[in-house]
Amino acid sequence: MSDSPSPALREPTWFLDGDEPRLNDFAHRAAGQGSAREKAVRLYYAVRDEIIYDPYGLAMEPFEFKASATFARRKGFCVTKSALMAAAARAIGIPARLGYADVKNHLTTERLRQRMGSDLFVYHGFTELWLDGKWVKATPVFNIELCRRFRVLPLEFDGKADSIFHPFDADGRRHMEYVNIRGTYDDLPFEEIRRVFYATYPRMYADTRLDHADFAEDAAKEAAAAKPS
Repeated sequence: MSDSPSPALREPTWFLDGDEPRLNDFAHRAAGQGSAREKAVRLYYAVRDEIIYDPYGLAMEPFEFKASATFARRKGFCVTKSALMAAAARAIGIPARLGYADVKNHLTTERLRQRMGSDLFVYHGFTELWLDGKWVKATPVFNIELCRRFRVLPLEFDGKADSIFHPFDADGRRHMEYVNIRGTYDDLPFEEIRRVFYATYPRMYADTRLDHADFAEDAAKEAAAAKPS
């Protein structure tokens, strides 16, 4: 039997600040009317596609991981986009929590791979939503335009089945491999994520930020070069 959610999983936190007016308006606009599942599905696609996936240029500072900050930037990476999804879901009354796993990303860009020094993404973030009496995983990370440019199969979500990364891309190349499940959290564990990121990617945080680099452009170029003839 699934564990029922505590009332706290409907409430905002400092990181999951779905009570911030602009974010709250977005959540209600995107969700619309209907059942909790119908609202969750519409919200998923709004977060997935209206907030661009971009792992470049984010400083490891608490404020930048707030859901409202991600919404204001209109871009984020797996940890911040999943936090935005959880905050928005709570804002419309759907219990939500955060899940994390370590994944091998076989299709990251060369620029990011060089900065990270690895193809292992620790603390990959996703969201879990309480729908129809059970927890369902949602991964609103790669926006549809990026998927098309990178030739990655877009993740769909129906509110019934888990939405997690595909093991292969549209050309049959290895994509994502889940290697370690870190569990679920009621709030974003920023200090733990920062500690593990600094330990795992020392080169990345010793360098300057990639504020002027374009992840989608890098992805498209590499996908085009690797496309089977």
